[in-house]
Amino acid sequence: MTTISQDSAVTLHFTIKLKDGSVADSTHNFGKPAKLVIGDGSLSDNFEQCLLGLQAGDSQSIELAAADAFGAPNPDNIHYMDRSKFVGDAEVEVGTIMAFSGPDGMEIPGIITDIAGDSVTVDFNHPLAGQDVIFDVEILSVE
Repeated sequence: MTTISQDSAVTLHFTIKLKDGSVADSTHNFGKPAKLVIGDGSLSDNFEQCLLGLQAGDSQSIELAAADAFGAPNPDNIHYMDRSKFVGDAEVEVGTIMAFSGPDGMEIPGIITDIAGDSVTVDFNHPLAGQDVIFDVEILSVE
């Protein structure tokens, strides 16, 4: 059996839970596992360290502090926009998650956190930034 090490290509299912046990995200929802290469930067170093040594068929529950998971909220990721920029049928209300074009043309999700007159506050931090999380992982294959 191959164990996970640096540069391993890993296929896994994961479920991200908050401390209260509620599920924030899961690959099971899409019926499709995630694939990644250890060391490619798609996971935090601390999370990768927790996967090292696991093999196909292993399941593990990994608790991560906010700093090791999605980081702390960054105040620079909060933007104030003029309400007139929101056109069309899009509902502009607090709690709405919308896609915005980033500087590189990639879409970035932002959540509307406040509306005051013509000013709309949009938070581009990861929705789980600042939260301690539990990753339940199920390793499907290691190459």
